[in-house]
Amino acid sequence: MALSPEELDRYARHIVLRDVGGPGQQKLKAARVLIIGAGGLGAPMIQYLAAAGVGTVGIVDDDIVSLSNLQRQIIHDTDAVGEPKVESARAAVARLNPHVNVETHRMRITPENAQELISAYDIVADGSDNFATRYCVSDAAFYAKRPLVTAAIGQFDGSLTTLKPYLAGENGKPNPTYRCLFPDQPPEGLLPTCAVAGVLGALPGIVGTMQAMEVIKEITGLGEDLVGRLILFDARSMRMETIRYAWSAKNPLNGAAAGAVKA
Repeated sequence: MALSPEELDRYARHIVLRDVGGPGQQKLKAARVLIIGAGGLGAPMIQYLAAAGVGTVGIVDDDIVSLSNLQRQIIHDTDAVGEPKVESARAAVARLNPHVNVETHRMRITPENAQELISAYDIVADGSDNFATRYCVSDAAFYAKRPLVTAAIGQFDGSLTTLKPYLAGENGKPNPTYRCLFPDQPPEGLLPTCAVAGVLGALPGIVGTMQAMEVIKEITGLGEDLVGRLILFDARSMRMETIRYAWSAKNPLNGAAAGAVKA
């Protein structure tokens, strides 16, 4: 996709990067990215991907902006309280970068609609706040053969990885699925929500920005992805560590019992 003179100026700091350049910026402009959730993780992702020049950003969220969101969901402001989050986010993107097309999906993603929705995009970034949605999105991304950058946060810590289980690794084995990393979905209510346990406001900003970085890397082919690697971040000690994980033949998507989880 050709870049206009205004876009060449806007993205000049990308274009002078040897590993991005004009071709990388054109890839960003041509990309379609689906973001699950316009909350703590989704807010910085939407902002940085829009600022980076991703051509189309899809946003899935069925919630409205509440005052308690504003401590961390920085794409929204006080005037947006009571508005649908997808509309508040759309308006914020329009103010930030008019070259970005925003597609809003005011709905909850479910096993019934996930694959069709995800198939309409090139890459998915999951910033949801519950395990049911994470499993649903990861399964649908597998069947749709779409890269998935998924993250989660707790009170003071976060995690991040990239999933491409529809491809094989260098060893010839399939790449791991989300179910290789977390085989069993925790029972509902086992882990406290942010509303109950609290969350440090800047934490999703850090982790969500890391998600945006991984999406940009996937689009442009920059650097090394996080397939088979889980990043763990502890805000209290400002420490980050990497845990490697591998494909498990027991997983129901591309393991010995493949097909146990239906599309």
